[in-house]
Amino acid sequence: MRNLASTEVEQSAITLTTVIYALYAASYFVGVTAIVAIVMNYVKKEDVTGTFLESHFRWQIRTFWFGVLWSVLGTLTMAFIIGWFVLIANGIWIIYRIVKGWLRLNDGKPMYITQR
Repeated sequence: MRNLASTEVEQSAITLTTVIYALYAASYFVGVTAIVAIVMNYVKKEDVTGTFLESHFRWQIRTFWFGVLWSVLGTLTMAFIIGWFVLIANGIWIIYRIVKGWLRLNDGKPMYITQR
């Protein structure tokens, strides 16, 4: 019975991680969903500690904050043409991170391979 309960908890956490990836993807159409996603990442972070999902949360959080950083830098440098390239590259990079993370989650794999 305990094994079944832990499986249900893990499946719930996997579903949550999937929803968070979906919210990040939806942010291309409705920007506020990225804010909802990052809040969920921080609120539920402790629930996935010690599981392979912890690496997905780290991946999602880093994607968000580096995306914000490059968006700000791109916006500040738009007048110098380079900003447009920074914004385009950032958009492509974020899509790559969402797709790669979602695919690895679908395969039940962590985002980072840890060597001990």
